[in-house]
Parts: sequence; C-alpha cells; structure tokens
Amino acid sequence: MTFAFRLIAIVLAFGGVSCRTAQPAPRPPIIQPGAPGETSRVISAGNAVDLSHVQHTGADERFMQGMVGHHLQALDMTALLATRTASDQMRKLAQRIEVSQSDEITMMRRWLEVRGLAVPGDHAHHMGGPLMPGMLTGEEIDRLATAKGLEFDRLFLEFMIKHHEGALVMVKALFSTPRAGQESEIFAFASDVDADQRMEVNRMGIMLRELQK
Repeated sequence: MTFAFRLIAIVLAFGGVSCRTAQPAPRPPIIQPGAPGETSRVISAGNAVDLSHVQHTGADERFMQGMVGHHLQALDMTALLATRTASDQMRKLAQRIEVSQSDEITMMRRWLEVRGLAVPGDHAHHMGGPLMPGMLTGEEIDRLATAKGLEFDRLFLEFMIKHHEGALVMVKALFSTPRAGQESEIFAFASDVDADQRMEVNRMGIMLRELQK
C-alpha cells in the first residue's frame, strides 16, 4: 500500500471515530420529587416547563397562614422552659425548636407578603376559632404553664409531640388537595416541615420514654 493510500485510510478511520463521538449524549431524565411518603417520577421536558410556571393556590395560602399560628404556639410553649425545667436536655430541645420555627415563621411571612396575601401577626394564634390540628387548648396551655420540674418536662414532651403530629396532618392535607403544594418554594418548605417534625417526634418520644422509667 502506497503512502497516499495509507494516509487516506488513516483519515477515513479517524473520520469514522469523529462521527461516532459527535453523536449527542442522551439527556439525563428529569425527576419530579414526590410528596412526603410518595415516590419520585420521571417527567417530560414539556411537563417540567409547565411545572416551572405553577402558581400558588388558596390551599397554599391557608396552609402558610395556619402554619404561622401553629409555629407561634410552639414558641409560646418553649418560652416556658426558662423557669420551669431543670433539664439541660430539655433546654437544648427547646432551643432547636425555637430557632427552626422562628426562622420558618420569617420565611412564611415573607412568602405571604411578596404575594400580597394577609400576614398573621404575633397574636394570630390567640384569636379564637377552630384550632388547627395538634394545637393545645387553653386548658392544656394553663396546665403546662403551672407545672414545674419533671411534671413540666413530661407534659411538655407529650404536648409538643401532639403539636408536631398536628403539623404533619396539615402537610398531608396540603398535598392531598388537588393542585396544592406544587409551587417550588412551598413544596420544598412543606416537605422540610414533614421531615423535620417527624425527626423531632422520634427524638421527643425517646426522651419521654426515658423520663417515664
């Protein structure tokens, strides 16, 4: 084979490789996360574009407004620990709840404000009307406020577990409502509430069992 023929063969060989490598790589699948307790699913690019334009619903608005009041009551409960418990473990638990729920109240109020929706004030949870899931009654708040020491610790854990489980009910109701909980910010927040509150319920359950030994 002459040098010219060898050169042509090499060029053609590299050209074949180049053609093969020039093929576009397959696009990675687009995954839509599932609501808490549900599996994720693959969606098309068109559906992904549609979801990027999802707007909030009335159920989203009520969820955020209700959760502000729900969190405010939790802060009322944690404020009692300063003078009613001798447990450092209880104080650390209360501090975690206070920090996380204060930050979330700020986020929820901002979410409502930028959309021109009504923003609950600091006393919204004292306005009467039907209680949201898990919220303490006036009688239960009075019982907690008058207890001290180990009795306070026991009541606090029992009531805060009930309170957190109510938040889980609210999240489930949101995601069970057609078209609700789909806006990206509220989907992420509600999913985080579900995960965080479940974790804290488990932690408080362990603390309560240790207290009852």
